[in-house]
Amino acid sequence: ADSLEEIVEAASKLGVKTITVYALSTENIKERAKREVWGLFDLMRSGYNTKLKKMMGNGVKVNVLGELEGLPSTIRRIIDQIKKTYIKNEAIKLNIALNYGGKKELVEAIKDIVKEGIDVNKINDKIIEKHLYTNGQPDPELVIRTGGRNRLSNFLLWQTAYSEVYFTTKLWPDFSPEELRKAIIWYQDQKRNFGK
Repeated sequence: ADSLEEIVEAASKLGVKTITVYALSTENIKERAKREVWGLFDLMRSGYNTKLKKMMGNGVKVNVLGELEGLPSTIRRIIDQIKKTYIKNEAIKLNIALNYGGKKELVEAIKDIVKEGIDVNKINDKIIEKHLYTNGQPDPELVIRTGGRNRLSNFLLWQTAYSEVYFTTKLWPDFSPEELRKAIIWYQDQKRNFGK
């Protein structure tokens, strides 16, 4: 929670418009020990009262990406409060991926498209993007993967198709504003060609 507050503040000062953090995946909820998962939910509850409310008061627009089903009612109530909070002078968007899985997101998008009866010949990138959790937001330009892992771990699979991916051995609690600056400097040296 402390790292999140520091990174969001530093990102905003650096001109970043949107930051998305992976808080808890659908797989984490199913596979990790219940005690660990409930501990994370407790951290989220306390973090909302001690960190998120303050951040929202400072212009951070918070969105939660993921499935609400399967989350405790207390967490769903917090998400409802977040949705209702009006941000007067938005400085940055913070997406929190919670009970999120990229494959699940795509499956749900396809189900919604089928339910709407959209002609199969009219389905294109824009239609799919309209049905994703990030509808209306730009795709990430940079993905920072902490913890020494060299994979996306089912994170924003559609949206990151042309993102630059920066890997670091730093664990999330140790990922500082200085580390963020290093990642952005690395990103600025990349030549993005979007598959061309």
